[in-house]
Amino acid sequence: MNEDSVDIESCPSCSCEMSDGDKRTSHHNEKTIKELTNRMNRIEGQVRGIKGMMERHVYCDDILNQIASVQSALNGVSKLLLEKHMKSCIRERLEAGEEEVVDEVLKTIFRMMK
Repeated sequence: MNEDSVDIESCPSCSCEMSDGDKRTSHHNEKTIKELTNRMNRIEGQVRGIKGMMERHVYCDDILNQIASVQSALNGVSKLLLEKHMKSCIRERLEAGEEEVVDEVLKTIFRMMK
């Protein structure tokens, strides 16, 4: 195992498991949750700012640039979450013999690429 690998058995905070019913839950470590939450809070503020720009009749090109910035920030959150998901949840399910997880993650990636 290299230094970037996640040892699932010693890192229960990084695994995905079944909870009530058929839903899976993720259990990322607190550092990851905090990083994702901070990014989403900044994005939320940017979206509110864009709304305010529209209400103030700010020049369209300026608003469009801010929208592009928000989209880029959301893509960054998606990439980070996908990375964590693949290094923990997907790896864990593949090791458990759940080959169907490959189709699941491919669908997700294709949806992200639209």
